[in-house]
Amino acid sequence: MTKALDGVRILDFTHVQSGPTCTQLLAWFGADVIKIERPGEGDITRGQLRDVPNADSLYFTMLNGNKRSLTLDTKNRKGREILEELVKICDVMVENFAPGTLDRMGFTWERIQTLNPHIILASIKGFGPGPFEDYKVYENIAQCAGGAASTTGFDDGPPLVTGAQIGDSGTGLHLALGIVTALYQRTKTGRGQKVLAAMQDGVLNLCRVKLRDQQRLAHGPLTEYPQYPDGVFGDAVPRAGNASGGGQPGWILKCKGWETDPNAYIYFITQAPVWKSICEVIGKPEWITDPDYATPKARLPRLKHIFSVIEEWTMTKTKYEVMEIVTKYDIPCGPILSMKEIAEDQSLRATGTLVEVDHPARGKYLTVGNPIKLSDSPSEVRRSPLLGEHNDEILRDVLKFDDRQVHEAHNSGALGSTSAVAAE
Repeated sequence: MTKALDGVRILDFTHVQSGPTCTQLLAWFGADVIKIERPGEGDITRGQLRDVPNADSLYFTMLNGNKRSLTLDTKNRKGREILEELVKICDVMVENFAPGTLDRMGFTWERIQTLNPHIILASIKGFGPGPFEDYKVYENIAQCAGGAASTTGFDDGPPLVTGAQIGDSGTGLHLALGIVTALYQRTKTGRGQKVLAAMQDGVLNLCRVKLRDQQRLAHGPLTEYPQYPDGVFGDAVPRAGNASGGGQPGWILKCKGWETDPNAYIYFITQAPVWKSICEVIGKPEWITDPDYATPKARLPRLKHIFSVIEEWTMTKTKYEVMEIVTKYDIPCGPILSMKEIAEDQSLRATGTLVEVDHPARGKYLTVGNPIKLSDSPSEVRRSPLLGEHNDEILRDVLKFDDRQVHEAHNSGALGSTSAVAAE
């Protein structure tokens, strides 16, 4: 069975998280991803947050699976020639350098198009065109500039960033979609094009419901927010704590054991179609006909009280016991799962969402698998490459270098001194 992106070759000039997220996803779908790294150093994350001495960090290994590593000194004349040959035969070039870096390397879009008019140049930047386009951006900056932080947290506290990497990994996912879309269009036009995913734009796309609420504010208070009916609404969307942000009110409630377990909680949604069942389960059958509780509109001003009563019930049971009960009635709830619980979840391993991989330097480690499942395209998760592991393989198999050319590349220093030593 072939993979969805078999035959697509990616020249990967990305580092840290946002770009590698994108190229790893493409590699999972079968693309040949050639990761270009600085000789002797490689992607900076190889050494960041290192937990095993002399082994690539989990930060690197979990973002660079299924790729091949080529060390290349692009300031070296021969290294530059090798890069130009790769540009000529690759389908996509992906980069997340600081603004202007690629141009200073001499690889302007015009130069790249001259080398390969069919290539797609995909870039991640912090901001799109505008007053901030030259600014460097990291994960939390993107969350702040994209509207996520101002709308996250409780109303009486400061803005908060989320643990989910919506700025880096989120933008990488957006870029992957842009690349696949450009590849599809190329089948019709034969032309390459530029693809840009700005981190601010990606975060804002994920915050669209808050932009929705910003416009709703002009017509009155946001009745599903916990500030209603007693709180004050200003001229911007407030932080809503654990409110659902949608038409079905929800909140995080304590479960049995919350005093010692920081994750003994459950997210409980008071969905209107199952309100009768909720009342019966929590021992409040009188709410079914009480005019103060019988309709969604009547319940809105009383949500804090409603959730406090539901919490009295959830606190008598573990989060798993709550789930077992409410599932019988189609009441939407979800346990707060710790990373430890997720790592030990066998069902996630069975579906390939979690995968154990063996690494020659660090041994076995757990990583995320492809979150997107295709019925006709297998997605195998392989370990990340060692630095420069595929130097000769790429020179011979991709660029078709003979023994003399491979030896010349090593001797020139184009692949770095470590490769030259390995070639002797």
